[in-house]
Amino acid sequence: MSNAPPETTPFFARDRERHPPAYTPGYKTSVLRSPQRALISLEGTRSEITGPVFGHNILGEFDNDLIVNYAKPGESAIGERIMVYGRVLDERGRGVAGALVEFWQANAGGRYRHKKESYLAPLDPNFGGFGRAIADVEGYYCFRTIKPGPYPWPNGVNDWRPAHIHFSVFGHGFAQRLITQMYFEGDPMIWLCPIVKTIPDRHAIESLIAPLDMNASIPHDLRAYKFDIILRGRRSTLFENRLEGN
Repeated sequence: MSNAPPETTPFFARDRERHPPAYTPGYKTSVLRSPQRALISLEGTRSEITGPVFGHNILGEFDNDLIVNYAKPGESAIGERIMVYGRVLDERGRGVAGALVEFWQANAGGRYRHKKESYLAPLDPNFGGFGRAIADVEGYYCFRTIKPGPYPWPNGVNDWRPAHIHFSVFGHGFAQRLITQMYFEGDPMIWLCPIVKTIPDRHAIESLIAPLDMNASIPHDLRAYKFDIILRGRRSTLFENRLEGN
């Protein structure tokens, strides 16, 4: 954890043209979730930039290794073994030390371990689909997992989600949490996804796509994908729970 004080200076304004409108009928659940009144921009409160931090001190030995953290002794998850790494950055390009990064995903067949999951793909008994890591002093994080599969979802007649990993980033205050998704370079299904289509800026979409990094891959073991998360400002990663701006 860094001893640096929290960010209290004014943030760079978020570019609203990069973000999808709240009401997008092609993404059906947005119809009921979208606000009905004009948005109000509020300054960051003391409770948002200070206060208790959630979860930093309760990480297990294998929390950042989804290949084995749910597996039986001597076994491992089924699927394409990959590593995902990157940095958590502020709007000025500086690493955010001590950020808690959580991640969850479907298994290699595209199925989540959830009691309400209805997809026909089989469960992997050695894959839980959830993990977390703490960013180091330079903002770097890393975890091992298997590449998730795409899956159908009840939006349109034949709509599918591309392979993706969900991310949640906790800052230095209890109320500082941002949520986003990472996609994989070269996946043609990204551009068919109704959720992705709500994003009006192609560059913003591309910021959610992790490139393959063979230089960081481990021979005969796993491939690597690089995904940087930029918290605020003009280069900000798109976040599902912070589309309204400041």
